[in-house]
Parts: sequence; C-alpha cells; structure tokens
Amino acid sequence: MAGSNKKNILVGVSGGIAAYKICTLVSSLKKDGHDVHVLMTKEAEEFVGPLTFQTLSGHPVIRNMFSLQDGAEVHHIALAAKADAFVIAPASANTIAKIAHGIADDMLTTTFLAATCPKLIVPAMNTHMLENPVTQDNIALCRKYGMYVMESASGYLACGDTGSGRMPEAHQIKDALESILESERYLAGKKVVVSAGPTQEAVDPVRYITNHSSGKMGYALARAARNAGAHVVLVSGKTALEAPFGIDMIHITSAQDMADAVLRESADADAVIMAAAVADYTPKETADHKLKKSDNDMYIELKRTTDILKMLGERKQPHQKLIGFAMETEDLLANAAGKLEKKNADFIVANSIAEAGAGFGVDTNRVTILSREEEKDLGLLSKDETAEKILEYCLKEG
Repeated sequence: MAGSNKKNILVGVSGGIAAYKICTLVSSLKKDGHDVHVLMTKEAEEFVGPLTFQTLSGHPVIRNMFSLQDGAEVHHIALAAKADAFVIAPASANTIAKIAHGIADDMLTTTFLAATCPKLIVPAMNTHMLENPVTQDNIALCRKYGMYVMESASGYLACGDTGSGRMPEAHQIKDALESILESERYLAGKKVVVSAGPTQEAVDPVRYITNHSSGKMGYALARAARNAGAHVVLVSGKTALEAPFGIDMIHITSAQDMADAVLRESADADAVIMAAAVADYTPKETADHKLKKSDNDMYIELKRTTDILKMLGERKQPHQKLIGFAMETEDLLANAAGKLEKKNADFIVANSIAEAGAGFGVDTNRVTILSREEEKDLGLLSKDETAEKILEYCLKEG
C-alpha cells in the first residue's frame, strides 16, 4: 500500500473453501510491513490449518475465547482496541447473520463486535445462499451499521454452481482494505472526477483508431483520491484493469463519449483530472458495414474531436481545480507550459514517453508538475506513488 504506515489489521476467516485465498492476502499484507493477526472459526480450520496462517502472519492464530496463553489481558478487547481495520474473508452466510445481529459466540464474532475500527466484509458462498432474501437483508443491515461490503464475483463455484458468490481475489480485497486504512482524509467531502485510458474512434463496425494507453496512471489517481477521502468518479476508456473498490465507474468508448461524461460530471466537481489519452481526431464518417479491402490505398478523412480540457478550462468555477496531462516525445516542458495557458488549467502533469520507466504500459512514471508559479520534478516513482504525490501537491491545502 503505497505511502501507508504500518497498520494493525485483523483478518477473520470463517468456514468456506475460499479460505485458501486468504493465505495470499495475509502474506501480501505482511510483506507490506503491516501487523496482521488472524482469527479463525472452527469451521474455517476444516479448510486451512491454523499453522499456515501462523507462519504467514508471524502470530499465533486466535481461536479460543478462553485461552490464557497470551497473558492476563482480555484478548478480544486488546485485539479490537489496537486494530486499524478488520476484514472477514470469506464471510459465510452464518457469520454475516451473526455480525448483523450482534451475536458474539466465538472469538471471531466477539472481537468483531468489540472493534471500533473500519470493518470490511467479503461474502463468499453458494449463489442461492447469497441471493436468499435473509442473507441480502443481513448484508443490508451490515451496510446500515457502517460496515463496508465487497460485492461477490461471479463464476464457477466449488459447489459446482455458476453464478454470484465467488470470493474476490486477494489483490482486490487488499485494494478495498487500502481504501479504508488511509487515515489522512484531506479530500473528505470533495468530488474528484478522473479520466483514464484510451478512446476508440470507429472506422467501421470492425476497425477503430486508438492509442497505447493502459489507463494505469488514471486508475492510480482515482485510487489515491479515494484513499484521501474523496467521492471519486472514474471515466474510463476500454482497459484491461479492474474497477477499483468504492469508486463510481463510467465506462466509455469514444472521445465524444468521454467528453459527454466528463463535462456532465464536472458540473459539481471540486477537481477534475484529465489523465485519459483522448483521441485528437476521429473519422469524419463511420461506415455502418465492414469496409472491404481493395488493391488501392485507403484514405480516411478525419475531423477534430472535442477538446475536453479546453472546455473544462472555459467552464471552470472559482473553487475547482483542473489538472491536465501532457505526454510528448520532444520539447516536453515548453509544450506543457503552453498547454497550461491555452487550456486555463491549474496544473499540467508532463511526462515523456521517450524516457525509460515512463509512459504507456509500465508500472512506473516520471513526471514534472507545472503550475504558473513553478515546476516540480517528482522523479522516477511507481504510478501509485506518483499519483499520491500529484494529489498532495495539487489538491492538499496547507
């Protein structure tokens, strides 16, 4: 978790075959430097042995409500008091029913009831159990009481059914934890609109014009804004990336789709970050059938697309911050400075696709932030770290 300090995380494991996925989650959290304690129900022990979690977490697994092995302190109260976050994964229908109604009949549910930290529930069960109105009511109760609930994935289940109820992967649960772990919420109460990824400009029903944008930088910015407490709307072109937890997604295809969505969402936004690689040109005409090849060359007449950043600059309200991106192969800072003025942006984030470790598709970036007062080179960082630095520099007050 980029930029986060060591946290105390409680991981509750209830009975279900998906318990094996939590081994990866515990290991990953531990590698990030967090202090991880695992609590298991008796049913969970039928699927994964406590010794596995003890080895991965570096702590004895909490199983027995009445054990005195850890001294005289009231163990569930001590654990709950120290916790920065509590996740139950997999959360069975039975465990969800207990926590929704305040039943505390084992170490997991007792500690969960005593904890006042942010809580995350990750349901995983048979499709019919999940869709049962009683389970859905219990999940709704958990949300009503302020708990975070991850949506189950869909797919083939261990019971042989196909449908909802599949547990998300460990990295997805970790992303959800990241959203509730961050403590400095300097964007709380703010709405931030982020654009990401490429656009596709149709030539005919089969072919289109696009670019190499992966969307990684925009998605990192959306996650960073979410972690800082903002209500985030992510307007995304087609990418291979998963939707981040707790973010409103708007999926678009063309530059005009992007313009319509961003301009609509920006009306009440506190900040707009245009990280998408929007096509500058689109075919003047789109064929309604597949164009047949011939022995001659093909010429496609192009027209300009809507200049979204310019329109945002023209409509910018006094309280809004507008952040644009400039990607160049030459004269990077000069072109970025020109863009800053022409588009009436508050900041331009400039990076060169010619520099190693920056640009499309990679997990690192090197950017320079330009304002009307100064230029700030952030150096080579991961895209998550780059996103955090950009937001802190551009949107953090004081």
